[in-house]
Amino acid sequence: MNYIMDTTEIGVGPHAKPWPVGLEYDLILLAEGDRRNVEDKYRYMSVEAIKEDLDKNRVDLHVAIENWQHDLNIGTIVRNANAFNVAAVHIIGKRHWNRRGAMVTDRYLDIFHHESVEAFMTAVDGREVIAIDNMPGAIPLAQTSLPKKAVLVFGGEGPGLSEAMQAAAQRMVMIEQLGSTRSVNVGVASGIVMYAWIRQYVLDL
Repeated sequence: MNYIMDTTEIGVGPHAKPWPVGLEYDLILLAEGDRRNVEDKYRYMSVEAIKEDLDKNRVDLHVAIENWQHDLNIGTIVRNANAFNVAAVHIIGKRHWNRRGAMVTDRYLDIFHHESVEAFMTAVDGREVIAIDNMPGAIPLAQTSLPKKAVLVFGGEGPGLSEAMQAAAQRMVMIEQLGSTRSVNVGVASGIVMYAWIRQYVLDL
């Protein structure tokens, strides 16, 4: 890709001419530069073209987030979901969620909204719903095999998962800890568990 590097700002500057030819390229980005946090192979490509390419290689994992408190961490979970290219993200509760931490990565994902736990469970029928929390009875992550057709469900920072979701989930998994804090940040937790699933089913280790 024949772009002009700019060390003073994130991303790359205007593309040197002649410009690449193709419907996947965004003419404004070619002219003004691409400051987005995307892989180099997606430089100057439109959002639609990037999403279309990602759709070809989605992993068969769903992620769900309970949105009762407009939690800032929801954006981090969505960003992690994009990093691992999951098939779908489900938002349960309030339709409007805090997008700040997502860093615009939600544009590259299929995101579905459900007003209640019951509606969510109906929508993901056929997948095993795995609650991620450190409540009594939770199975340590290192001691369990995550199902291939899984939906990993995360609650809000602090209150965790609702009682309704705890009851609806097929099982609960916890992340083992060694320090004094009661729990790791839910955004961090989401990355750990998503990676565990990716390592189990996608990475050739």
